[in-house]
Amino acid sequence: MRRLRRQPLSPSRARIRSTIATIVDQPDELRALRVIHKALADVNRMRIVRHLAERDASVTDLIGEVGLSQPLVSWHIGRLRAAGLVETRRKGRETLCRLRPEAWEAFVERERAVLGLGGAAARPRGATS
Repeated sequence: MRRLRRQPLSPSRARIRSTIATIVDQPDELRALRVIHKALADVNRMRIVRHLAERDASVTDLIGEVGLSQPLVSWHIGRLRAAGLVETRRKGRETLCRLRPEAWEAFVERERAVLGLGGAAARPRGATS
């Protein structure tokens, strides 16, 4: 009986295993940041967050603001909800969306802690008090 040799991992499989190992080894703080960074990695979700930072909006308002179809806006809202950045509620036939300020502030604080930034260091370079 002939023994089969194990084939070396392809570059993509090796990368997947490496990524999984990295995620598993990350402390909870980094995992939480990773979830939010992943949610914010899409330009359309960034536009939605920017709009919701100014005021609460319905999905219909967001459709007009970002210029995407209703299913696509709803899908992006779902990703932001899963990350804990946005909450929604129904009002009749409309879905109202709001940025969760406490979640956003917690994200910013975690980001500063991970990067080793204090309150003063978080200001843009060249900014004075």
